[in-house]
Amino acid sequence: MSDEHLQADRGRALRIPLFAGADSSLKLDRLGGLTNRNYRIDWRGKSYVLRVPGEGTAEYIDRKSEAQNARIASDAAVNAPLVAFDASDGVMVTEFIDGALTMNGALFKAKGRPARAAIALHRMHDFPEPFVSRFDLFGQMDSYLDLLRRKQATIPDGYEAVQKESEQIRAALDARLVKPVPCHCDPLAENFLDTGDRMWVVDWEYAGNNDPMWDLGDVSVEAGFDESQDAEMMEAYFSGRPPADQYGRMVMYKALCDLLWTLWGVIQHANQNPVDDFWAYATNRFERCQRLMGHRDFGRHLDAVKRGR
Repeated sequence: MSDEHLQADRGRALRIPLFAGADSSLKLDRLGGLTNRNYRIDWRGKSYVLRVPGEGTAEYIDRKSEAQNARIASDAAVNAPLVAFDASDGVMVTEFIDGALTMNGALFKAKGRPARAAIALHRMHDFPEPFVSRFDLFGQMDSYLDLLRRKQATIPDGYEAVQKESEQIRAALDARLVKPVPCHCDPLAENFLDTGDRMWVVDWEYAGNNDPMWDLGDVSVEAGFDESQDAEMMEAYFSGRPPADQYGRMVMYKALCDLLWTLWGVIQHANQNPVDDFWAYATNRFERCQRLMGHRDFGRHLDAVKRGR
């Protein structure tokens, strides 16, 4: 990260009323993040996280909706407590969760963590106040494709053919619609903070009302869960054996989220995001989607979705 970024981000922090009285010596300790810049700030005996949106994210993220959704998730005690959010530029401050471990794919596989993640997501899905936006999976895919066409960006070979195959999945899901509930919609492993007793879920940029099985399918993919971890997650969510059609919906969304985030990765590549090799990220996700859709059990799960039981 350049000194220019750090100085600019410190200036953004100093404009937040919480940090009134601070000066250019305010210390910002860099935390992780793929597209955004995140910092820990210790101020007057408390610790906070400052989130500064990455360049280009305004092209595809509605910050006004995020501000309201992040507040709702905070009220549900799922998001880290929200302190400040400037919807004009997306700069946000939350409380720092003491004693929490940020998840990754390896850490998430420990016994108990898939269950705690499911319980946190269930708490959000059950919250009575809906989000202010709707997560439209197929509309989002179309929006990403339109953006990539405008950028004249290259997409992985065979993407359009696989997207066409996904239409049968869409038809099965649409034939048995479920009531949309408040969903995170981008449950990267790194968006889960585990205290050992509970999970917190942060980063609500993509949040919206959605099929709850999207969140479970997506977290399974992001954390690289195997069948036993999927079973632990689903059994915790349903407080027992999950219905076959709901398990099937979760599997369908595992494939579809890889298809969606393939396009997201290509956008990061086109925007020349320096944080990671986003072309490799996109092609890896696309190939994983192809493998899942070609697995011998995929058709069985699709049939369960069609049957609705």
